[in-house]
Amino acid sequence: MTRPPSHDTAIAARKTDPSRWLPMVFIAPVTLYLLAFQFYPLVQQFFLSVTSTSLLNPGSSTFVGADNYRELLTDPEFAQSLRVTVVYTVVCVVGSIVLGLMAALLLDRPFRGRGLARALVTVPWAAPPVAAALIFTWMYNAQYGLFSRLSQFLGFSAGGVNWLDEPSMALPAILITTLWQIFPFSAVVILAALQGVPSELREAAVIDGADRFSVFKAVVWPTIRPTVTLLTLLITVWSLRRFDVIWLMTQGGPLGETNTLVIDLYRRAFVYLDLGKAAAVGVIGLVIAVLVTVVYFWVSQRTEAATGKR
Repeated sequence: MTRPPSHDTAIAARKTDPSRWLPMVFIAPVTLYLLAFQFYPLVQQFFLSVTSTSLLNPGSSTFVGADNYRELLTDPEFAQSLRVTVVYTVVCVVGSIVLGLMAALLLDRPFRGRGLARALVTVPWAAPPVAAALIFTWMYNAQYGLFSRLSQFLGFSAGGVNWLDEPSMALPAILITTLWQIFPFSAVVILAALQGVPSELREAAVIDGADRFSVFKAVVWPTIRPTVTLLTLLITVWSLRRFDVIWLMTQGGPLGETNTLVIDLYRRAFVYLDLGKAAAVGVIGLVIAVLVTVVYFWVSQRTEAATGKR
């Protein structure tokens, strides 16, 4: 009869086993990537934000401490970009979630051609942002744009109106373009969550006399709520970082009405050639994104505790 190895013998065997390094081997490439392309640029950006550095001569920089942040907090242009960013993010999040939820509920119901409809709804999301920006720029044109002709036909304007040149209409035009492109992603994600709702619970609720709204409130929504919450976080972060469509369509104009934090960062760095203030704008944007993430996890934990999942 063989005796089991002692505790010390087992520990010594594990120390000499080469397979114990296997997890570290798998983690090493990702760790190196994060350190080289994520952590180091963030640290460098932070140190750059406390200096006065010009893009024309980045080698000669002077330490200014928190002066860049103080000047930004009293800068009307930065305040406007912060306001535009908040409006843009809130409308994108609420609009994409609402439109995506409506589309997902429709696509979840059985009807002829449902497979084709599910495929077509992903077309805006699959379209390149450059192509979407060029198409909508053409549609907003005052002379031959679709929206301009439609407004004339409905009697809203006597002549052509270029939406992207009007301060009061530029941001709504950008929001329409963005929502058209991102709401299919919300629809697909929510539709996938709807597939996980047990049909037995729906049928039981209908048998008990519940209407469609009651079934959605009591059965469907508690099941898909974690997915919608995570989707809200993702769209929030994406909206805070959105650059391509806004820059291609308006470049932050007119009169700064579409100048978000990302656009403001780009303009300060490559138009005003002020790398220090541009880096400070980036740090502030990063802090906002981190705060949003922290709030998301805090709300998620409280929701799970309230529903008894913890």
